Amino acid sequence: VKGRMASQESIVDLLSLVYSAKLIEAACGLDPLSAAHTEWTARLAELLDSLRRPDGGYAKSSEGRAGSTYQTFLVLLCLELIERPIPDPAGIAQFLMGQQQVDGGFLEIRVAKRSGTNPTAAAIGGLRVLDGLDADTSHRAVDFLCGLQSDEGGLQANTRIPMPDLLSTFTGCVTLADLDQLDEIDRRMALDYVMSMQQPSGGFRGFAFDPADDVEYTFYGLGGLALLS
Repeated sequence: VKGRMASQESIVDLLSLVYSAKLIEAACGLDPLSAAHTEWTARLAELLDSLRRPDGGYAKSSEGRAGSTYQTFLVLLCLELIERPIPDPAGIAQFLMGQQQVDGGFLEIRVAKRSGTNPTAAAIGGLRVLDGLDADTSHRAVDFLCGLQSDEGGLQANTRIPMPDLLSTFTGCVTLADLDQLDEIDRRMALDYVMSMQQPSGGFRGFAFDPADDVEYTFYGLGGLALLS
């Protein structure tokens, strides 16, 4: 497995596989990974640990030199799902807290130029897993996310992106809902935006100029409808 984990995509795919398997197990009692090696969870935990970086976070790939907010969140979720202990939770929480900027949002990597909706959602989710989210961090993140709601109703990825997108709208709304602050945005406008992304075929596109719908954005669209309706 480790030899196939050099790219960011394969790592994300692996974590998605574990998450999907656990969803199936929870839904119907079937274990899709029952035929795997009996020590696969230990091996996976070892692999994930190899991505830990001196800054306290987890890199996107084996070549990555710095921790990624999103990758760190995924690793925390994966460790939780496979019921493995989280190593150095205080250090990981410190990394995530260090990604927060003066505007209340979070960076994806330390050299990023501005906060974003998706890394903010990932950081808040990670801190919640670690039970390390304090009130001030939460309030500042809520203010940041609310400030990204556009005139179209959806949330922008960051302050430099001129239009909203369905992914940012979904992740921002999930985070606000988790913090019991979803009513801090205009929910009706957000719902109208999500509905406007649905195509005649039933699927959803990602943003206003996206030429077609796809499965991923349809997931975000349905999730947005469930949250905002």
